[in-house]
Amino acid sequence: MTQFLGTHKGKLDKKGRISVPAAFRGSLEEIGTLDIVLVLAFDQPCINVWPKPRFQAMSAQYRRLDYFSAKASTLGSVLFGDAHPARPDADGRIVLPEDLIEEAELGEAISIVGHDEIFQIWNTERHAAFRREQRQRARDEALTLPASAPEGSAS
Repeated sequence: MTQFLGTHKGKLDKKGRISVPAAFRGSLEEIGTLDIVLVLAFDQPCINVWPKPRFQAMSAQYRRLDYFSAKASTLGSVLFGDAHPARPDADGRIVLPEDLIEEAELGEAISIVGHDEIFQIWNTERHAAFRREQRQRARDEALTLPASAPEGSAS
């Protein structure tokens, strides 16, 4: 499975364009698409960038909600109403919608951050503070992942 890894510094130009890092465009090509979906993160001041097939797979779970429920109404409005399809141009640039720029409080300096199957677009200063907080939280809570069995061993 392809993952988006690393933190890449970039700039938001006056036309609202950013360059998607070449490594991330390569990961998109591995998945078989350059089509992406930009959505504001629910829990952080950043933009989540989903490869379109992964966004479609994730959002298919929305259809499991009751049609006229408050949860479906709320989630549908923020998941689909705030979503913007995009595709990098020949130079690897995408245009960020003004509403997403404002909501994520992006300035000229941005960080494009791998986050497993998606990547995120952050204000560089806010991301640096967030990373420091998360590292400390991981230490304080002694967070770890379960070890997997070595290949070829019986489980």
